[in-house]
Amino acid sequence: MKHSKRFNEAQKNVSPGVDYSLEDAIKLVKDGATAKFDETVEVTIRLGVDPRHADQVVRGTVALPNGTGKDVRVLVIAKDAKASEASDAGADFVGFDDMVNKIQGGWYDFDVVIATPDVMAQVGKLGRVLGPRGLMPNPKAGTVTMDVASAVKDVKAGKIEFRVDKYGILHVGVGKASFEHDKLEENIRTFLEVVQRLRPPAAKGQYMRSVTIGSTMGPGIRIDKNSLV
Repeated sequence: MKHSKRFNEAQKNVSPGVDYSLEDAIKLVKDGATAKFDETVEVTIRLGVDPRHADQVVRGTVALPNGTGKDVRVLVIAKDAKASEASDAGADFVGFDDMVNKIQGGWYDFDVVIATPDVMAQVGKLGRVLGPRGLMPNPKAGTVTMDVASAVKDVKAGKIEFRVDKYGILHVGVGKASFEHDKLEENIRTFLEVVQRLRPPAAKGQYMRSVTIGSTMGPGIRIDKNSLV
């Protein structure tokens, strides 16, 4: 695979086969993020689970203490007073039938969908288009709730949802390369602690098999798991 000159320059500073401390890895990521835009810092975890079994699916939410650095576009599907609450809380798009019809027509200019329980019968019709995009509201993720104001504020403040893929891998953006070192570290450690707490009882052997961090345009850097304790 051919890589850009920028990627290759950043790769020179990463020793092959070496697992770095989290502190050193963050420094390497920040130093190597030289793109003209503010690159996202991403964490990739290979878990010792088999997602084909329902009791080994790792899924949850985490409120990153320093946010994601991303302007999250929130759509709230609700009626009457709850729609007004969502607007007051800062939701980008609010509506009911009009939003359902708009999505059915191919509109997806949003990052998170929040809905109240009383409209889920209609929102359920969107499962085929929202589900594959990871946008379907879910009570476990806190995106099906009557407290829409709190849900909107949490998402805007940095609450994210994650789910292991079919290969047993979690891949999540935890901030921007422009973040101060300690803020990135705090976000990463918070995310890893939540993942650790979600270890399924059915998972056998080593749970976190590898942890890697990297920026959008940079190389992945393996973390020494002992440095995460």
